[in-house]
Amino acid sequence: MVEHQLRRSSSWPLPVRLRGVLRSPRATFDRLAAAPRWADALAIAFLAAATTTALVLETEVGQLALLDHLERTATALGPPIDDARYAALREISANGTAYAVVTSLISGPVLAVGLSAVLVGVLRPPAGGRVTYHQVLAVVSHAGVILALRQVIAAPLTYARETLASPLTLSMFFTLLDEASPLSRFAGMVDLFVIWWIVVLAVGVSVLYRRPVARVAVTFAGVYLVLAALMALAAAMTGGSA
Repeated sequence: MVEHQLRRSSSWPLPVRLRGVLRSPRATFDRLAAAPRWADALAIAFLAAATTTALVLETEVGQLALLDHLERTATALGPPIDDARYAALREISANGTAYAVVTSLISGPVLAVGLSAVLVGVLRPPAGGRVTYHQVLAVVSHAGVILALRQVIAAPLTYARETLASPLTLSMFFTLLDEASPLSRFAGMVDLFVIWWIVVLAVGVSVLYRRPVARVAVTFAGVYLVLAALMALAAAMTGGSA
């Protein structure tokens, strides 16, 4: 019976697994726990995010949006931009594909590998049970399809709005607030797709570690919201944009 289930899981097509993450994550992660797979999910999520982002950043609109984003970020994190630094930023913005690949690599495979290591190191396996790194990596990699979907949806919106500022944050509900206000900055840091990803990831972790999903989700969301608040505070103190 167990061998039959493992054989079925090992031949489980990637499209079915990814659809399962979106529609029935608990059942999907139950099967992944029995037969962990991660490489194909990680690869397709990375390729989808990198390709769609690169298509936009290779356009004139995308390059101008990237230059504005880089300039705002540099201003928020450091001294005023001189001619040399501005020229360097223009050079980076002219290489949209490279920027898309690097950022997608960091938010995809690098994040998945690193976060999986942290979860394995921090969380204790259930009594009498054992959780492997490959099981956690399988969960994190498949949950990452939501972050890739975020990039796919954001790409055409970036082109239409001519800005890399995420259109998928809580700020869409606070349009009447002053952009420099603390609440507006915080809302601009809280991405709705990241919240969705956190909930799905919490489901996967609860399956592996046999913990209440609500408790795991609240903990993960709490960490994310604290980090968002700290970033908003840092932006306010430096005069940067959220």
